[in-house]
Amino acid sequence: MSTETTLPSLEPTPKRERRKEARPRELLDAALALFVEKGFTATRSEEVAARAGVSKGTLFLYFQSKEDLFKAVIRENIGSLFPAWNEELDTFEGSSTDMVKYAMRVWWERVGNTAASGIAKLVMSEAQNFPEVAAFYQADVVVPGTKLLQRILQRGVESGEFRAMDTDKVVYTLIAPMIFLMMWKHSMGACAASANIIDPQEFIQMQVDMLLNGMLTRSTP
Repeated sequence: MSTETTLPSLEPTPKRERRKEARPRELLDAALALFVEKGFTATRSEEVAARAGVSKGTLFLYFQSKEDLFKAVIRENIGSLFPAWNEELDTFEGSSTDMVKYAMRVWWERVGNTAASGIAKLVMSEAQNFPEVAAFYQADVVVPGTKLLQRILQRGVESGEFRAMDTDKVVYTLIAPMIFLMMWKHSMGACAASANIIDPQEFIQMQVDMLLNGMLTRSTP
């Protein structure tokens, strides 16, 4: 009888198996790129599959419909970020002013400066035709995003750093510049003939300064 010990195989995962595990991510990346490039309605499922290097049938093994694919794109690229952002808020040690600046900057780095920035424009343009997708975006992105920013504002109010305010309404003064930047980036900003070039970082810095300090001088009653 052989006394040799059988060791576990150290062979790498077969390429075919690795590819199968990567397919959902590849399909989501392909869908996001095509949705932003052509629009949701104009993008055909077979185009997404071809861009990802798979068959249309393979796409529907992972996503039941193009609408489900769009929802997954929203969740993966934006909705999934909120748990980590809330944890960062829980452990943030700086002032609430610093937190506002940090939130706006990080939003640009993780969403605005990526292909995911096109999702907001997509949802707005398709909301009337696909209300279910719009409702999903509202629940998965707008609601948690609004709550997160309200927490930042409320933190400043409770510490005495910010004056008393209706955070339910004031929160949109933080959201509006973000929406503007995304809409501009994927409309006039994408037009080579546009005469106005907006630097996103400068714009965000200016918006934060205006929101925190206002337009009036300190001596103005």
